[in-house]
Amino acid sequence: VVNTVARLAKSCTLRLTADRLYFILSDKVANGGVSVWCELCQGNFFDEFQMEGVAAEHNEIYLELVPENLSRALKTAQNAKTVKIKLTNKHCPCLTVAVELPTLSSSSRIVTHDIPVGVIPRRLWNDFREPSVPDFDVSIYLPALKTMKSVVERMKNLSNCIVIEANLSGEMNLKIETDLVSVTTHFKDLGNPPWASDDECQSSAQDRDLESMAEARIDIKKLLQLLAGQQVNPTKALCNIVSKRIVHFILLHEDVSLQYFIPALA
Repeated sequence: VVNTVARLAKSCTLRLTADRLYFILSDKVANGGVSVWCELCQGNFFDEFQMEGVAAEHNEIYLELVPENLSRALKTAQNAKTVKIKLTNKHCPCLTVAVELPTLSSSSRIVTHDIPVGVIPRRLWNDFREPSVPDFDVSIYLPALKTMKSVVERMKNLSNCIVIEANLSGEMNLKIETDLVSVTTHFKDLGNPPWASDDECQSSAQDRDLESMAEARIDIKKLLQLLAGQQVNPTKALCNIVSKRIVHFILLHEDVSLQYFIPALA
């Protein structure tokens, strides 16, 4: 999960609560930046978990960190007997990762990494709330991400942007149009998530003709960043399109959910 986040963001916010961890990247979508919201249930990752927030009613901690540094520290832990992660104060606030490695003798070998972090004050916490999803026009399951990645990689050499379009009949197209060339890859029988028709709040999806396409033109590099950096191996991957405004990807695994928002280009 950390490797995936490291490929999506140079720096991010780690939010800790009593039962969950969140990796958050909230570039202002209005400025063309992507947003990431990754949620993990701590019980699936830690045998023991203790945290104490600022106050009883605000039992949370928000840290700013470079995920690549955390990813490097955790790479040394692949064959570890135990891994402990603590928030410490050494010259500056740090996430200290203590890795106990197996040895041939009875004594253990402990490797410690101190990763500098910034503690985000309470007054700024509201900047890191879960991004809201506007009423989408179409929600559709994605094809195999490896297949989609190889298609998008080829298209990247032809254009800087890509059009994603989909309908409520399980069809999705990836299109590139330039002065010299027009390329479209068609996917069909992908299926639409049940909420595409059930959820009352998705009124715009309900009234749509099943065949009509909703589309958004996005930065191809930002899409490739998600597909190439993906190491979560989701059991489900889906895409919500708000026509000409935003494409919202959701990757779901047993104990991880990752949301990725790419704003549409004008």
